[in-house]
Amino acid sequence: MSYLVLARKYRPQTFEQVVSQKHVTRTLGNAISSGKVAHALLFSGPRGTGKTTVARILAKAMNCKSGPIPVPCNECSLCIEISSGNAADVFEIDGASNNGVEQIRELRENIRYMPVHSLYKIYIIDEVHMLSIAAFNALLKTLEEPPPHVMFVFATTEPDKIPVTILSRCQRHDFRRIESKSIAKQMKLICSKENISITEESLWLIAREADGSMRDALSLLDQVIICSEGPITGERILDILGLVDRKIIFDISNAVLSGNIAEIIDILNKIYNRGYDMKKLHANLMEHFRNLFIVKIGKKVSELVDFPDLEINLMIEQTKEISAAYINQILLLLAEESELLRFDSQPKLALEMMFIKMFQIKPVLPIDLLIEKLDSMKQEISETGVKSAPVVNADPACPEIRCDTQKDEKNVQTVSKKSVGPLETENQPDSSALDKGENLDLTWKKITGIISKKYPSLASNLARSRLINLAEKRMDIEVNGSDFNLKMIKRNKNISILKNICSQFFGNDFDIVINAKIKSSFDNQQKKTEENKIKQKALNHPLVADSIEIFNGTVVSVKILQEEIK
Repeated sequence: MSYLVLARKYRPQTFEQVVSQKHVTRTLGNAISSGKVAHALLFSGPRGTGKTTVARILAKAMNCKSGPIPVPCNECSLCIEISSGNAADVFEIDGASNNGVEQIRELRENIRYMPVHSLYKIYIIDEVHMLSIAAFNALLKTLEEPPPHVMFVFATTEPDKIPVTILSRCQRHDFRRIESKSIAKQMKLICSKENISITEESLWLIAREADGSMRDALSLLDQVIICSEGPITGERILDILGLVDRKIIFDISNAVLSGNIAEIIDILNKIYNRGYDMKKLHANLMEHFRNLFIVKIGKKVSELVDFPDLEINLMIEQTKEISAAYINQILLLLAEESELLRFDSQPKLALEMMFIKMFQIKPVLPIDLLIEKLDSMKQEISETGVKSAPVVNADPACPEIRCDTQKDEKNVQTVSKKSVGPLETENQPDSSALDKGENLDLTWKKITGIISKKYPSLASNLARSRLINLAEKRMDIEVNGSDFNLKMIKRNKNISILKNICSQFFGNDFDIVINAKIKSSFDNQQKKTEENKIKQKALNHPLVADSIEIFNGTVVSVKILQEEIK
């Protein structure tokens, strides 16, 4: 055949012409210049990124009549023979079809002979991971200590399948996936040489479909050129390659973000009738929402989103009114459904059900808005007599809301999940509190506040106690707790502490009388009834319902933290 496909016609002939693999070509060029080229090299990376091409260029650089030099002349007979694949001393072996131990034994026999008219015998084994274990074992000794006139260059897309004994004997170079921008630029250069009229949008469509492979991109470009008449447009490429228009992806994402399920179902129906692959559409949507998330957070967008600036600007506009958390919600749902969609016999129906499920999920509010709402809730609660708002559990995998309650001087009110410690007290009064007409509960709170600072263990035992009588020389304290609390308070040491603190507080000496409160069964039942009423009131509070809805949580428990319920 006289026609030469673009991938072969424009195959790079020097290291400089290789696209997006500077980290490999620069290293090889420096090694050649310094005479430190390894006898065994391994090139690994995705398909179509230049592994075999770089191996051929290396062979020319080592065997060029002017060499070894980093830039082969491509004019001498040796360079021309290697470029055309007819060199007597450069052997390109397909590892998939020559993977047996017999072929490796034959190779071992042949490497003993000197090159015909070159400096080196170079063996390029493509898809080397296809060799059998026996073949790899037969190659071990030769690979480690080959004759000085022999070089090995291995190429593979799956280096993890190569035994570590082989990997340890090779100098490894990893080829990178080529960016769409670089592929489009290279295709534009080739089209200008071929006098082909093609739009920038069309080049980007082909580059994205190539998925990082320059060879795939040039093969697709060949197909488009053959099937097109006149200038190549984006619409023509979509028809030839069966691709989904990027406008459709943006239309679907706009419908998702605006909550228009009817439009999404209509778009899916049109795409399905045109014969597009619904599973591929799902993959495109996942990529698009991932890019929207990157654009929204706004970090290294040009590096992480491999799209032209025009589309990036459209994504920025699309995410202006949407939070990153909501985009992440959509992305997670798309990822969860991908496994089910892969094996579904009706992918269109599966996609429709996925979008319906997506619209049942309420958007996550931004954290700033949540904090603002919680602050307003806290203020509203404080105005209605409630101490603090319900608190969501820190574990996002199992959201919880805990509601606690506490009684103040007038009534029983709900508080946060953390226990409220003893009240802060002011400095000691400079005269007796009795003269100020303070009520017993407030006086006792001030005293227990002082105790909690100096003697926290005693304060915990006095947590359910109250002052029931305060005379000139006597204080009666009622302990409402377990027998253990009563015994601890009655200890001589603790009684002395109470006397000292009360003496300093009032300026007078007092006798401390400890009384245990004895509750009747009727009192216990009444207390239980009141507690249940308080719990039910907390659960029915509209702010609790709002918190559950905002955080998508559940009420785990309601705790009542109070001095006493009368």
